[in-house]
Amino acid sequence: MIDPVLIIVLLVWLAGTRHRIYRQARFYQIEEYMSGRYLRWVAASRERWLPARPALAWLIGTALIVVLSEAPGDLLPTLIALASAGVAVWPPTIGEIKKPFRATPRARRLLGAAFVTAALSSLIGLLIVGALPESAGELRFVAVSAVGFILWLLAPLYLVIGNAVMSPVEGYLRGRFVRQARGVLAAVNPTVIGITGSYGKTSTKTYLAHILNGRYHAYPTPKSYNTLMGVCIAINNDLADDYSTEYFVAEMGAYIPGEIARICDLTHPTISIVIEVGPQHLERFGSLENIAIAKYEIIKALPPDGLGVFNWDNPYVRAMYERGYPAERIAVSRMIDPADAPADGPRFVATGVTQSLSGLHFTVIDRQTDTSAVFEAPLLGAHTVTNLLLAAAVAVHEGMSLREVAQRVKGLQPAENRLNRQTTANGITIINDAYSANPVGARNALAVLSMHTTGRRLLITPGMVELGPLMDEENHKLGAAAAAHATDVILVGVEQTAPIKAGLLDAGFPEDRLHVVAALGEAVDWYQRVLQAGDTVLFLNDLPDTYSS
Repeated sequence: MIDPVLIIVLLVWLAGTRHRIYRQARFYQIEEYMSGRYLRWVAASRERWLPARPALAWLIGTALIVVLSEAPGDLLPTLIALASAGVAVWPPTIGEIKKPFRATPRARRLLGAAFVTAALSSLIGLLIVGALPESAGELRFVAVSAVGFILWLLAPLYLVIGNAVMSPVEGYLRGRFVRQARGVLAAVNPTVIGITGSYGKTSTKTYLAHILNGRYHAYPTPKSYNTLMGVCIAINNDLADDYSTEYFVAEMGAYIPGEIARICDLTHPTISIVIEVGPQHLERFGSLENIAIAKYEIIKALPPDGLGVFNWDNPYVRAMYERGYPAERIAVSRMIDPADAPADGPRFVATGVTQSLSGLHFTVIDRQTDTSAVFEAPLLGAHTVTNLLLAAAVAVHEGMSLREVAQRVKGLQPAENRLNRQTTANGITIINDAYSANPVGARNALAVLSMHTTGRRLLITPGMVELGPLMDEENHKLGAAAAAHATDVILVGVEQTAPIKAGLLDAGFPEDRLHVVAALGEAVDWYQRVLQAGDTVLFLNDLPDTYSS
């Protein structure tokens, strides 16, 4: 019979393991249940896979059991084993949480499988310990503590095992959800417009849906729902039974090749827009050429009589246009001079672009019909002109006049967390560009910050990530650019912002105006304490909790 005391000691470790599994599930969820990425994140820091306090508590407890135990039946090993287990598994204080764990049905199934796996592991360990003879004395407590500690260390692995165990169930449920969405689309039968690009997808989608809703009924996928499951959620929750929907505007993202093709296989777009090919998610794709191949899936999925809309100013996207498929293609440009544009080049061109704090002002020329219209958009960022041109191209193709589009543009609002500008009650201007950051958008956001000339200009940023081998170089460039536009800079996170700091200092930025903090909350506290009316703050990017210091 197994000593009940040993069971109690192991149950303490198991309770701690269960709690650690639950806490780790948040990071696993942030990594989108991708086991490889999650395990790389765990392995990247010793404190994540072998925290100091639990390891020390276990080591000290084991040493004390061996040294202080005097005779079989002594109460001291029990007390030491329980105390060391309690100290080891006591959860540390959680710091700033930007994205809390969402107990979705999938997450609950994952946790259930992980908990069961951990419990079975503890039972096997207990049986091994129970096989030791009673004469082993304190060695049984050493063994049960070792089993408990290993159990606790393996908590991240139990999540991965639980995910693998549940993968057939999740595959079946995803398949059923996709079939449901396919049925909804067949019943509602809207014209599907697909939008992809390394960046600018959500903004372009938002602008296009607003413009089309001036004459038609268009429904865009909400927020940044751009995965297969995200698009299915939009279809099944919002599009079902809404037979008045004429256009379904679907944002399509990709982390690996084939993802956009799968979304297209569900939605069957007849109009596709490609905005940019850039280093966003370069870490996952490996090269810009691979990113371009993935983005071109949205064009390959078009029927021969479909419409492809391309950003001529991006060389990778222009190469897609020049491949000649489909037969009907439209290119747009905000950089080319209409007089220099080739006959088979961009149809819609923006000229005379000016930007102020009240928004953008430019003229759009339709070279095919030789018509033009003045666009006045209450939006910020020169890159926004490209997004508007792409949206205008689709709207004109679908029957709206250029002047009608220009009228709709006047009522646009920026997409959430993308160069939103507001003034606090204390008179401090906040520019919120925290959704994500890329080299193009970052430069334009800094230019917007520079337009504020009445006080201090503070940049708060954790930098740019997932840029692969270009990350340090691009963040160094970001620092150099920030030195020309900001009067003060707060970098969030010591490690990933080191290249930004180097870029700032190399550009001669005053070191006493540069601060490095561990968490966003510290940066907010600083600006609320130091800045005054007339000052401006730019929040550029906000990394998930997996990048916290």
